[in-house]
Amino acid sequence: MIKTNNISVNVEKVIDNRTLDIRLSKIRKAQKIFSTYTQEQVDKIFLAVAVAADKARIPLAKMAVRDTGMGIVEDKVIKNHYAAEYIYNAYKNIKTCGIIERDATFGWTKIAEPIGVIAAIIPTTNPTSTTIFKILIALKTRNGLIISPHPRAKECTISAAKILLDTAVKAGAPEGIIGWIDAPSVELSNQVMREADLILATGGPGMVKAAYSSGKPAIGVGPGNVPAIVASSADIRMAASSILMSKTFDNGMICASEQSAIVLADVYDNFKKEINYQGGYILNKEDAKKVGKLIIINGALNPKIVGQSAYTIAKMAHVKVPLDAKVLIAEVESTEFIREPFAHEKLSPCLALYKAKTFDDAINKAERLIEQGGLGHTASLFINHEKDYDKIQLWQSRMRTGRCLINTPAAQGGIGDLFNFKIKPSLTLGCGSWGGNAVSENVGVNHLLNIKVLACRRENMLWYRVPEKIYFKRGSLAIACREFKEVYQKKRAFIVTDKFLYYSGFTNKITQYLDEMGIQHATFFDVTPDPTIEIAQAGAEAMKTFQPDLIIAIGGGSPIDAAKIMWVLYEHPEVVFQDLAMRFMDIRKRITKFPPMGTKAYFCAIPTTSGTGSEVTPFAVITDSRNHIKYPLADYELLPKMAIIDPDLTMDIPKSLTAASGIDALTHALEALASTMASDYTNGMAREATRLIFKYLPDAYTYGGKNVKAREEMANASCMAGIAFANAFLGVCHSMAHKLGSYHHIPHGVANALLINEVIKFNCSEAPVKMGTFSQYKYPQGLKRYSELADYVNIGGKTPANKVENLIKQIEKLKAHLEIPKSIAAAGVKESDFLKTLDKMSEDAFDDQCTGANPRYPLISEIKEMFLNAYYGKKTPLKIK
Repeated sequence: MIKTNNISVNVEKVIDNRTLDIRLSKIRKAQKIFSTYTQEQVDKIFLAVAVAADKARIPLAKMAVRDTGMGIVEDKVIKNHYAAEYIYNAYKNIKTCGIIERDATFGWTKIAEPIGVIAAIIPTTNPTSTTIFKILIALKTRNGLIISPHPRAKECTISAAKILLDTAVKAGAPEGIIGWIDAPSVELSNQVMREADLILATGGPGMVKAAYSSGKPAIGVGPGNVPAIVASSADIRMAASSILMSKTFDNGMICASEQSAIVLADVYDNFKKEINYQGGYILNKEDAKKVGKLIIINGALNPKIVGQSAYTIAKMAHVKVPLDAKVLIAEVESTEFIREPFAHEKLSPCLALYKAKTFDDAINKAERLIEQGGLGHTASLFINHEKDYDKIQLWQSRMRTGRCLINTPAAQGGIGDLFNFKIKPSLTLGCGSWGGNAVSENVGVNHLLNIKVLACRRENMLWYRVPEKIYFKRGSLAIACREFKEVYQKKRAFIVTDKFLYYSGFTNKITQYLDEMGIQHATFFDVTPDPTIEIAQAGAEAMKTFQPDLIIAIGGGSPIDAAKIMWVLYEHPEVVFQDLAMRFMDIRKRITKFPPMGTKAYFCAIPTTSGTGSEVTPFAVITDSRNHIKYPLADYELLPKMAIIDPDLTMDIPKSLTAASGIDALTHALEALASTMASDYTNGMAREATRLIFKYLPDAYTYGGKNVKAREEMANASCMAGIAFANAFLGVCHSMAHKLGSYHHIPHGVANALLINEVIKFNCSEAPVKMGTFSQYKYPQGLKRYSELADYVNIGGKTPANKVENLIKQIEKLKAHLEIPKSIAAAGVKESDFLKTLDKMSEDAFDDQCTGANPRYPLISEIKEMFLNAYYGKKTPLKIK
């Protein structure tokens, strides 16, 4: 029967495995109840226990010194006071129960749950303050606590635990929420660590190692061995005072206290004089050897000196010092543990004093001391922080410690909230991976919580982005070009086109308008179909020489795409092309960002074909001729500032180009419609573009410029399809077409035509092996979207599958009218060449940028199968499942 504060608790002492099992069972039952408490209930208990700890600070300090024979009562009072007041103040308003954070807009909630039962390993150096600290943070987080005291400190540790448990129960906590081992032993400590849900270990290296070897999650701390560098610019008086304040506190038992002072040579004598004046005792060489032999015995710290006064330690070493000597200081040279006892962590008022020739020499010494026995813990520097900022950065970059303290008593500064108020107060200081610990920061309530996230499905923001200005209708070119001078005051224009358009006079209209406005101009006309990186680089060099403030791309997709790349290389010659071509999953989250465009030149795109839509898209396709790779670059910085859609420029394009570009536009619309990123905004454009293409492409192909209406509507359809896929993106048909073009030189539009029906059938599966991943794409929708399109263009059908079959037939009919080959083989690709490249094409198509938005995410084997079907012209059936 234990009685404390008038509350009686029947407790069977924990002295063996059986009684420990009983105690752990009681704690678990209590914790299960405690886990249901509200924040209000927990905070009431937290406050009551903090108050009780604060009131008991003096008697508990006396007990700690009495039981352990270590330290100073007055300092232990301060530590107990700190553990109660500062921990309470740091966490009193922190939410630790249930919902701790919520964002209704994003459907995101963070919920705090307790871990369960925490094993608290308590050291002999700071027994009562550590007990207060661990009980407070355990109660704040609704955890149960089983305490394993150090045998030398069991009475004061258990007394502290009893007081706080009794107070917690009075405040409403479940009985038995805190427990302890009455007869501590290695065996029982190991059992506690094996059966707890988390171990909070503060103690010697052996105990911390045992915690991490227990098989349970553990938060442990490592040894300190803190080196303090005193730089040439330091305030010497403050440095000496701070080190003595820290080193003498509780006779040096806080692990963050300085173990060595490394002083720059030019201030060494002044520092030595100052620290001696303030009470530090400089040992002569003979006395330093005597004390050194006492510090380390058989390679380990002598426990008899831990927490003893400087006078007592000197007496034990048979060295005479004044009774009021604060710290025993030895001037030493070696930083090697094997040679110099003072280089070790000493947990007593004993200090090594080193002279450093240079600041770099001081850092080298500090590094070596930390490396041998203080990795991850704390390092200290006294310096003029305004004058020597660069030195501070050099020092911190080389200190492998969790706390790098400037002009601060390390013991008080390391535990936090005393000399810097952003460091969380704690009596358990993590050392991170450097010190073999789980955490590198000061341990707090956040480390004793399981945080779960409740995440509701949300649709990410979409967009609808187009050029600043789109001008269309016949004759719009002449009117729109006036803005180059009247609105933008441009002076130097660089025209990008191809040889055919240049020599056939297509650019003459542009140059005529420019001449009339007094705008100087140069023309680059070396763009070829499937333009290469080398062509783009050559154009950029020409731009660099000419220094335009206006870029005009005129032609089909090749000149416009090439001009976009030239624009980037001209404005940002520092960019690495391969970085810009890096594939992304979400354009908003790409690793490599495109640089801002338009700072040097305004970009205007003028199409002369009806198919690519490049004049309104953020895309550019460029070919790496050496590696047979077509790179589809994508970023809204590539979006032209102005697009001029003048159908007059498309009247005389050849039939073959009309067919290829027209079917390319149709593929743009079909893939944008099926994309995982499709929206109501893009669907309208895609459907209307498809209707116009089915209606007007046959006449545009058959009659060319003789049917002005067909040409104009095809120009509109191409632009509308471009707008659709500029915002919804494309799919695997384009991925495969890119590879078919780069490996076998099939024109892009024709490649799309050969593959699109296979892709439509592929996308119609209602139970695909893999589905495209995008938050708004909830389930397979390919069949639904294609069948709705069939209705929109008046193809019709009885069932969704029948409608899609009719849509495919309509596409085949259109392809036949356009005299497009019925298979890849019919397009002139040899079987041996095709099969030789098939695996590589399939793999490259899988990794193509366009694949990501496809509604059915393809396996490489599925891409390969589609390639084979398209090569041999197989008539595969539509399979819904």
